[in-house]
Amino acid sequence: MSSADRIAAEMFFVDRRDGRTLQMQLATSIIATILDTRAGAGTRMPSSRKLAEYLGVSRLTVTLVYQELVARGYLDALPRSGFVVSERAPQRRIDQPPRSRPTREVDWSEWLPRRLAARRQILKPHNWRSYDFPFVYGQVDPRLFDHSAWRDCARRALGTRDFTGLADDQLTQDDPVLVDYIRKNTLPRRGIRAAADEVLITLGAQNALWIAVQLLARSDRTAAVEDPGFPDFAEALRYARMPIEYVPVDGQGLDPAALSDRVGLVIATPSHNIPTGATLPRARRLDLLRRADAQDFLVIEDDYEFEMSFLEPPSPALKSQDAGGRVIYIGSFSKSLFPGLRIGYMVAPPEFIREARALRAMMLRHAPGHMQRVTGYFLALGHYDAHVVRLRQTFRRRREAMVAALERTDFEILGAARHGGSSLWVAAPEGIDSGLLNQRFSEQGVLVEPGHPFFAEPPEPCRYFRMGYSSIDEGRIAQGVARMQSCLTSALAR
Repeated sequence: MSSADRIAAEMFFVDRRDGRTLQMQLATSIIATILDTRAGAGTRMPSSRKLAEYLGVSRLTVTLVYQELVARGYLDALPRSGFVVSERAPQRRIDQPPRSRPTREVDWSEWLPRRLAARRQILKPHNWRSYDFPFVYGQVDPRLFDHSAWRDCARRALGTRDFTGLADDQLTQDDPVLVDYIRKNTLPRRGIRAAADEVLITLGAQNALWIAVQLLARSDRTAAVEDPGFPDFAEALRYARMPIEYVPVDGQGLDPAALSDRVGLVIATPSHNIPTGATLPRARRLDLLRRADAQDFLVIEDDYEFEMSFLEPPSPALKSQDAGGRVIYIGSFSKSLFPGLRIGYMVAPPEFIREARALRAMMLRHAPGHMQRVTGYFLALGHYDAHVVRLRQTFRRRREAMVAALERTDFEILGAARHGGSSLWVAAPEGIDSGLLNQRFSEQGVLVEPGHPFFAEPPEPCRYFRMGYSSIDEGRIAQGVARMQSCLTSALAR
């Protein structure tokens, strides 16, 4: 474009279905247009009146965006002549050079033989919030979160004093504020004592699991996982090429007596099995640790959701009874705060943490420093404890409502965490497949999690499914369950 050119109003757009503000959308659209068209300095912008009329927004909105982009160096304001593209606006786009014709197509099946995208996994629709009755697990109810407190912690972390240190490359180190809170507050609540060199911050529990499996996988020993259980445990082991044995879960969780002599690693959820909620009793915990010592195997303990203990205090972590350093403990704040946070931690002997830190450094150095500090402040200033109290009170009411509603149906509650939790393990009548039933649910605005992915070999038909109550309002539970019963009645009638 020459300096006499003008960018037409039709080049810009906003979408009221977008979660961002109109000002943010318009600013983004203007910047993208300037870069995409490589508009030269002096190129005129539409008048604020004309652009506001075209987009159906207020003229003040357009004026504020223009002024903001002047401050950022994308636009210049001309006296009584509107706004033009600034000489300071970055020009990053270049013409794409012609590409040579390939002589051979890439055979991705040869380069990517493991097909991770096809792994056994729990799937949730991205638009789950659009469902009237989202009984999905692990999602957040934003009404229960103290946004003001989080903003205050973010402001503190972005202050000049903190920013200077956090903006530096931390190499392999973690945020001392966050580590200190975990050591002195979180872990003692689980009966665990740990020094600073025994704690590693990870990108959620998933990242901690991956690191641990990559370090511990051996082809000459098998790994034991719970069945039913969290599918990513087995999939991480399979990717690491470690043989797997599936140990059935009963009403008391994993039975150590069912472990074979070949076991070199056990991955378990002693406090709250995924998905049944079964809790490993003290006798089985001690038996598992005794066998680990006698057979020289290690245990990865995923202690997710212990904060959601609103019925009775949680059992001490398996790690708290581990005198031999054979338990690698994994925790996370993603369930109790919000899943998008991706802040978890691992606790193990210093020798293991050193190697885990080195492996993490090869992938991502460390979790984002500012998010670590914001989380650390949120914990240290008492906001987290107050948040957990709100969750426990709310989840108690929601669980009571869900249990009461399900008891009036033909569904059966097969598993419920003794301490509380945020989900129930439910079964439809014999002969009903939860996957097919969920399709009917979906048509009625109800969303649950079919049980197939939790089993190594799902029964056919698989009548089991998980129902979460972390993100659905208490007052909508009974109506949602009633719709489920209506769908079931229709299915049984056929």
